[in-house]
Amino acid sequence: MSILGLAAIQLAGEKKGNFALVESEIRAVVKRFPWVDLVVCGELAIHGADPAKAEPRGGPTETALAGLARELGVWLAPGSLYERRGDEIFNTAPVFNPEGALVVKHDKLFPFLPYEKNIAYGQSHTVFDIPGKGRIGVAICYDMWFPEAMRTLAAMGAEAILLPTMTNTIDRDVELSIARANAAINQCYFIDVNVAGEQGNGRSVFYGPGGELLHECGAGREIIALEIDFEQVRRARARGWQGLGQVMKSFRDAPAAYPFHADAEARRNRMAALGALEMPKGERNKKSEAETPAEQEQNRKLRVIE
Repeated sequence: MSILGLAAIQLAGEKKGNFALVESEIRAVVKRFPWVDLVVCGELAIHGADPAKAEPRGGPTETALAGLARELGVWLAPGSLYERRGDEIFNTAPVFNPEGALVVKHDKLFPFLPYEKNIAYGQSHTVFDIPGKGRIGVAICYDMWFPEAMRTLAAMGAEAILLPTMTNTIDRDVELSIARANAAINQCYFIDVNVAGEQGNGRSVFYGPGGELLHECGAGREIIALEIDFEQVRRARARGWQGLGQVMKSFRDAPAAYPFHADAEARRNRMAALGALEMPKGERNKKSEAETPAEQEQNRKLRVIE
């Protein structure tokens, strides 16, 4: 069958990390919904957004998650972890099959710079197959803001895209629009699972291959179990959603080239005028930088006196 039972856990966790809570929630959802094939959690839900908690490849958390998938007999996409490889740290999202084998591991292509400091860029696009069901792409949070990355997953055959997310900022509302657009323009399911509680502001969203809303969560803990039918994706791509635009075929067949994106060096050269990617500064920061060390010390003394 082409129908996949999917459960998403919008975890209301703590900033410092929630491994025991994540494990408990995964166990509970599998027990409650025995028809579920795949369980998905949000970005960095397990250990929080602290690179100091990065583990080596195959570390204790990865091993424990593999064992959990094997014990429960489900596909498991537990969000993402920070992983150390040599001198670099990656934000990486593993996927385990029901035998507990690591099937794929997606490195976040676009760390949320300048805020997600000292995290390396991923360089590969990630898809995997669930036999008898369909092909699934994996991305992480900020990756979805880059349509080239999402289009690449669709061109690789992804019929659903999993996007574990950690957003706690004012732009969550914008992300809902981006998620919907990604579903519609790539004619696929788009599964955007955010975190809640101390970690994020929730509002996970699930869209179908025409951009139709399947469900939007509230701001707190929520468990979402739904069935997605890959035949709907295949039909939409073959005939157009509701018999309308055949977007993927049009993109394939159009003669237009995109030299702007021919390679990374060409892109950097064309966009060099944008300047450095750095933390925005307010007037207070600018004034402080303009002062000499002696002036800074003098002004510090004046502020103390005041």
